[in-house]
Amino acid sequence: MSETIRPAYSNWRIYNRQVRDVVAGLTAEQLALRPRPDGWPAWAILGHAACQRVFWLCDFAGEPGAAESPFPDAAFNCPGDDDLDTVLSPAALADALDSTFAIVERCLDTWTIASLGEVLRRPEWDDSWVHTRGSVIQRVLAHDIYHFSEASVALGAAGVPAFDLWP
Repeated sequence: MSETIRPAYSNWRIYNRQVRDVVAGLTAEQLALRPRPDGWPAWAILGHAACQRVFWLCDFAGEPGAAESPFPDAAFNCPGDDDLDTVLSPAALADALDSTFAIVERCLDTWTIASLGEVLRRPEWDDSWVHTRGSVIQRVLAHDIYHFSEASVALGAAGVPAFDLWP
């Protein structure tokens, strides 16, 4: 039996939970804070991070779960990228982080170390969309951390308790 990749990503669940728990306790006004004047509000930053999990793992890598997330059409409708008009509430963001992390969890439990070198491509997309399974999961984790940090800066600058990924 091949070993899954979960041990290499053992803290990701903690990161998601830390962010989810803080988000669930914020107000809509706090989630409207921006890291810079021309930046997205925190709700869009975090919604974008959750939506991109669906894009990369479901739309690109072919994993199931998009329909159970708030982003069944992630390739064309993600907060921030495509939609700054549909504001996500604290409860909606917490749900988005939970439901999209369920997709991540399934990948951590089913993808194996041996499978990380597998080349993934979408024949209906152009040739620039060729990545290994390993680069996809690394991209999703790095993307999460980048945007969690960006939202944390927006909150912290306003004196709102920010995310502590390493409590």
